[in-house]
Amino acid sequence: MLGLIGSGMIGSAVARLAVAAGHEVILSNSRGPETLAGLVAELGGRAQAGTPAQAARAADLIVAAIPLSAFAQLPADALTGKTVLDTANYYPERDGSLAELDSGELTSSELLQRRLPGSRVVKAFNTITPHQLGALARPAGAPDRSALPIAGDDQDAKAAVTRLLDALGYDAVDIGALADGWRSEPNTPVYIRPYLGEVPAISVEDFLAWTTTTPGLAVPAGRIAELAAAAVRLRAGAARLPSEAGRS
Repeated sequence: MLGLIGSGMIGSAVARLAVAAGHEVILSNSRGPETLAGLVAELGGRAQAGTPAQAARAADLIVAAIPLSAFAQLPADALTGKTVLDTANYYPERDGSLAELDSGELTSSELLQRRLPGSRVVKAFNTITPHQLGALARPAGAPDRSALPIAGDDQDAKAAVTRLLDALGYDAVDIGALADGWRSEPNTPVYIRPYLGEVPAISVEDFLAWTTTTPGLAVPAGRIAELAAAAVRLRAGAARLPSEAGRS
């Protein structure tokens, strides 16, 4: 079973891919299981809703599809011993300025690991928009299969995440430890743009709507590896597409 804490656009997209791949999922959010009745009905018999703590206890792999500002709300005790996939990106204008991230002392996933000392955190799903996550999924061996970068400190946890991504329709590219996760942050070449191509000059409000009108571009594993290796670390939050502030 796959647990999801946060069932917004990214969490829902992951859940749909997981159900399509034959996985059972338990969805949760901060508003209560009853608010997920429609999504559960859409996903069918392999889906159920619960609280974040219930989702954490029910699954060994948990996708934390929440903003960085909600890290403190995660059920740390229930997540002990679990692998937690961190989809968040740091946006100072949304999350508030955090000195340890602004200085480069920590990456956002290292910050989450500190708050979940009993869990194994792996950065994943943070470089792609929700519509493209669903639209670009392909079976193993497909010539137009895309890849997603992952980062983490625990090799077994990264192997589990790699297997999950494979089942969901993606290759995984290991870009290193959590400390290397900056290579897939909003400042970097691998972030969002490769899967979208040319992005029009539009407002934040229009950006996600625009992404639903384009199927996206396949980005193979070799290209993801090249883009991650070419990244240059900038001050956190210093540069991003003008339309990215609303993504979590």
